[in-house]
Amino acid sequence: QVQLVESGGGLVQPGGSLRLSCAASGSIFSISRMGWYRQASGKERELVATITSGGSINSADSVKGRFIISRDNAKNTVYLQMNSLKPEDTAVYYCNAHLGVYYGGYDYWGQGTQVTVSS
Repeated sequence: QVQLVESGGGLVQPGGSLRLSCAASGSIFSISRMGWYRQASGKERELVATITSGGSINSADSVKGRFIISRDNAKNTVYLQMNSLKPEDTAVYYCNAHLGVYYGGYDYWGQGTQVTVSS
């Protein structure tokens, strides 16, 4: 079992910045990849960015150059630094932990944090 606790969402003006945090606890040794997904109202959940235990990063084209994903292994925490925010970035952001194949390849999700970009 893995527990994820997110923080850092809120309301920001276009062009502003926010940093999301996601702290993992439980069977953290089984996590192979962590990341962020988002779901806007009326739309499907989509990938924002992921980072593997080895540091490999994958991110959506829509956020490249603006969002930075990073992780602090000592704190079991992954961060999403969001810069140059746009109204279309408004969504509920979910933290994800993906377990390695040996551990079943399961996905765990945080409770979600709202990010609203509006003037």
